[in-house]
Amino acid sequence: MSLNDALKTIVNDVDGALGAGVVDLNSGMLLGAQHSVPYFTQSYLDAVGAAAVDLFRGRNISAVYKMLGAQKGDDSVGHIIEMQMTSDNTFHFMIVLKDKPDALLVLITGRKTNLGMGWAAVRNAIPNIAPFCP
Repeated sequence: MSLNDALKTIVNDVDGALGAGVVDLNSGMLLGAQHSVPYFTQSYLDAVGAAAVDLFRGRNISAVYKMLGAQKGDDSVGHIIEMQMTSDNTFHFMIVLKDKPDALLVLITGRKTNLGMGWAAVRNAIPNIAPFCP
């Protein structure tokens, strides 16, 4: 099984899934992707990867965590580990892999997808995804 095979399994198993991918949070590079949408071009996927880095590790997010650390007297910087985003037509389920803190798994579905099923699919896929991540 490859990373793209593991991502294809998520897309095939989740009702309403449009695509899934793994983003390197250091570089914003897409490590793998699988989707069923013709307009998900490579430039679109690259932009999604860059946006994910901004959401999870961007300058403003990092500044907030540094300020919190300073207020608490704790030098460690925290990170967002999971997020659900809703747009007009889609749900985005995003989770940083626990043992691979620089890898972000993203599942994009239509708005009719059950939220619990989306999160269950993402969490259940992590053991199949993690071996392919740096």
